[in-house]
Amino acid sequence: MLSACGSGTSPRVVPGADDPVDIGDRLELFVDDYLVDQLDGAYLKMHRPVLTPSDTPPSAGHYATIIKDGSLYRMYNRGGHSEYDGSPGEHTEYFESDDGINWRRPVLGLFDIEGTSRNNVVLADNAPFSHNFAPFLDARPGVAANERYKALAGTEKSGLVPFVSADGINWRKLVDEAVITQGEFDSQNVSFWSEAEQQYVCYFRTWTGEGYNGLRTISRTTSPDFVNWSEPVDMNPNDEGEHLYTSGTHPYFRAPQIYIALATRFQPDRGAATDILLMTSRGGDSFDRTFMEAYIPPGLDSTHWANRANYAAVGVVPTGVEEMSIYVRGRRYVSRIDGFASVRGDYDGGTMTTKPLAFDGDELVLNVATSASGQVRVALLDAMGVPVPGYRLDDADPIVANDLARVVTWNGSADLAVLRGRDIRIQLELQDADVYSLQFR
Repeated sequence: MLSACGSGTSPRVVPGADDPVDIGDRLELFVDDYLVDQLDGAYLKMHRPVLTPSDTPPSAGHYATIIKDGSLYRMYNRGGHSEYDGSPGEHTEYFESDDGINWRRPVLGLFDIEGTSRNNVVLADNAPFSHNFAPFLDARPGVAANERYKALAGTEKSGLVPFVSADGINWRKLVDEAVITQGEFDSQNVSFWSEAEQQYVCYFRTWTGEGYNGLRTISRTTSPDFVNWSEPVDMNPNDEGEHLYTSGTHPYFRAPQIYIALATRFQPDRGAATDILLMTSRGGDSFDRTFMEAYIPPGLDSTHWANRANYAAVGVVPTGVEEMSIYVRGRRYVSRIDGFASVRGDYDGGTMTTKPLAFDGDELVLNVATSASGQVRVALLDAMGVPVPGYRLDDADPIVANDLARVVTWNGSADLAVLRGRDIRIQLELQDADVYSLQFR
């Protein structure tokens, strides 16, 4: 661990530096302590998204999914009449948008619902699969064109059955039988292709006790082909007495090595009230719970305190150059790009020093916000924590800005070419300032 160091001052170093974290030119977010070696006066801060009350997405249904495919936004969720999990009256509705804000119900004519085919239904008459149909756009290189969209769906009785589609509208079963059977599945069970892990991943509903006993929780399984799945692993990210209803786990669109999990926390002893958590994972069999507080609390509207009133749709998507959107049962919340969390220094100031990093790029870019009276300065240290000449704090040009991609400079220059091939640490000196993400490019 390092102590904070000022300009030209050698820090105290514990012998035996860790192997460097190779981030290459990847975007990295401060949603966890993956890069952090030391915080001195600075801290990781969660930033709650802001509700847009004048903008109402088209559906308040259960278990929604949002997909951005090129310039088109797609929304799926459960509609119809649900007497029990997987009842015949359930169907899957589909909506479209050109901006993620203004939505339309396309008339698809695929299924007769209540005497008319003039509807937006993409799956019906196929119980129990519309109960929790959860599509994703398959990012696997070389995926067959008629399988670009995939989904898993089903209940404990049926198991999870795989579906595929070329266009996200016309769906067929990939195989007839269930491919995942060890779970209760009484929730939204999500899957995706992991670029970081080079395999398909599924996060699904289990319970901490046998059958439907104990706490609602999350398990995980993986697959090379979406048909053959590994033995499930219980992830059990629950805090004591805490039910986790949905996990909402998916790769972040700008940094797919980071999985964002907008889990619904369920309080059955408080009128079945719910709120949304921010959990993350970098693959493997665990979630990071850096932030235990609610990411999206119910708020002032009393209807948001009703039974199961808060489920976040799977999929955080960009809805502008500067913003990303999260959808919660007919409501849209917005945040700055990368704005889940930051490393924060209050007015009295603080520093953050990273672990040794291997990088690829000629400049360092920060997503940063300061007050008019605050600032950020950046120093580069060698792997042992010694300031690099020309890149000390005294060399740093102060950043006073709110910028999604501020290039860091020292004495007017951003050039890092002389540091290519060297492992370095980044030290941020923050005063009334937040840094949300960083990237070498």
